[in-house]
Amino acid sequence: MDAKEQSPLWVFGYGSLLWNPGFEPVESVPATMPDFHRSFCMLSIHHRGTVEHPGLVLALDAQAGAQCTGIAFRVADSDRDQVIADLRERELVSSAYLERVLPLTLRDGRAVNALTYIIDPAHEQYCHFSLETQAQMIASAVGGRGPNTEYLERTALHLIEMGIKDPDMEWLLSRVRLLCTQ
Repeated sequence: MDAKEQSPLWVFGYGSLLWNPGFEPVESVPATMPDFHRSFCMLSIHHRGTVEHPGLVLALDAQAGAQCTGIAFRVADSDRDQVIADLRERELVSSAYLERVLPLTLRDGRAVNALTYIIDPAHEQYCHFSLETQAQMIASAVGGRGPNTEYLERTALHLIEMGIKDPDMEWLLSRVRLLCTQ
């Protein structure tokens, strides 16, 4: 199903959309997506790094049996076309993300389909690094939307505020803070 056919339109936030959706949702509900996990598996060459010095941003990486907790945002019908256009401009800047409409379970038990951006594992920006390498990259990268450290900090703190345990994210936050003080 295409995003423009979704009624109502839900958008799944798991990274920067958690703290900066770019639109005013009419409803925000914690939600889980099956068979994907949140991972710093995308080189950022525009927003949080450059081609010469890439940063890392989060993406949903397919993994059978995994589960990613984030926020489902319901979009006002009157805002649908503008929200889709804005998200496509923001998220599809390099085609490393694939736009999909995928099932979510909302915390209150409702099942919905949501517009979601997942990583294309065949794209050149797809990557897997050790946590230490991730920390080193995040600590020093800066892109068009600012330092990679800001992206990590805002996302990690938002997850903590939501009560979502992400040990890798918490380790990265601690390690990057240490690297930035050295």
